[in-house]
Amino acid sequence: RCIFPRLPRALATVTKVPSLAESITEGEVKSILNEGDFVAMDGPIASLETGKATVDIKSTVSGKIIKLHAKVGQTVLVGNDFAIIDETQVGSAKAAPAPAAAPTAAPAEAPKAPQPQEKKPEPKPQEQKVQAPAPEKKPIVPEPVSMKEPMPAVKFSREVRRVPMSRLRQTASKRLKESQNTYAMLTTFNECDMSELTKLRKKLGDDFFKTHNSRLGFMSAFVRASVMSLQKFPAINAVIDGKEIVFHDYVDMSIAVSGPKGLLVPVLRNCDSLGFAEVEKAISDLGARAKAEKIALEEMVGGTFTITNGGVFGSMLSTPIINIPQSAILGLHSIKNRPVCIGNKIEARPMMYLALSYDHRLVDGREAVLFLKNVKELIEDPRKILLDIQQISFFHHTTQLNLICLLYTSPSPRD
Repeated sequence: RCIFPRLPRALATVTKVPSLAESITEGEVKSILNEGDFVAMDGPIASLETGKATVDIKSTVSGKIIKLHAKVGQTVLVGNDFAIIDETQVGSAKAAPAPAAAPTAAPAEAPKAPQPQEKKPEPKPQEQKVQAPAPEKKPIVPEPVSMKEPMPAVKFSREVRRVPMSRLRQTASKRLKESQNTYAMLTTFNECDMSELTKLRKKLGDDFFKTHNSRLGFMSAFVRASVMSLQKFPAINAVIDGKEIVFHDYVDMSIAVSGPKGLLVPVLRNCDSLGFAEVEKAISDLGARAKAEKIALEEMVGGTFTITNGGVFGSMLSTPIINIPQSAILGLHSIKNRPVCIGNKIEARPMMYLALSYDHRLVDGREAVLFLKNVKELIEDPRKILLDIQQISFFHHTTQLNLICLLYTSPSPRD
């Protein structure tokens, strides 16, 4: 018989690289814990940078990391083993706060006790007064120091720096160039008078915020106007798949937002069923999570149409590149007061240039121009968006019946 007690067998759990998103099979390790570190359940072990966003590899158990199969800068594949965690050392995870012991350097302040001895002699405050003019002499000292530093080299440096391109930038570059090489891309322009929408926003913006707890912006109006126009011109919401054309009877709107590491394009699902408040809340949430790098990969997959707003950066005009595999993209720009002819008068109006880039293989010029013109007209008269007027003769017969009932039941202007 063995006279020694049998030790418990270590419970080792293997953590694998999780499924990231559709068409994404690998990622680059940007940060990672060390072997011997403790991790809690659902705690991040490492951060991976993919072609669309940065995601965390989370632990499925609590314990001590005893083995890592990757390091910073290494590319890992989905499904591969990433780390081995010992579950039997969960309790020792409390040792993690140990770094807080670093403040023990505070005892170093104890030697400052002799300071009270220096406070006893009163001439020291006089010395402090003498130190007051010292700062005036200090500006004279930096002059010889500046002579030693190669100032011309700093201002007119000809050094060359090479930095690795992030995986997100690599994927964006590849997809943008693929878009240019694949599509017969063409851009049409128009200008939009923002006067009525601006007045509506100023008049009802406060009431909108009190009711929905969300700020009323311009994006919700453009999303709704685009949805109505896409339903009127369905080819712009379609894609080419081989020798077939795939039409979408729904609108998943891709909204370009700026993140710390580049441009992200999350998707608003079923925009054809969302109102102004739902759109504003969703865009506000996406913008906040994009800055915090909290957008999931699943939220950037899909999309049938894209809106990008370069106006927030001051862009006056641009030709946006189509987001593969979509067939069109709407570009918004900055709002500027410009002289406009209203009847026989010239007035200063807040104007915005609109740009629509489209795949000419699928979308004819007539459809593209009329689509952008329809968006322009809806924005210039927001009442049409609110009443859903322009869809009457094209799609929903129920909308037409409801509007007829509304007209018959509403009081007469004479009343």
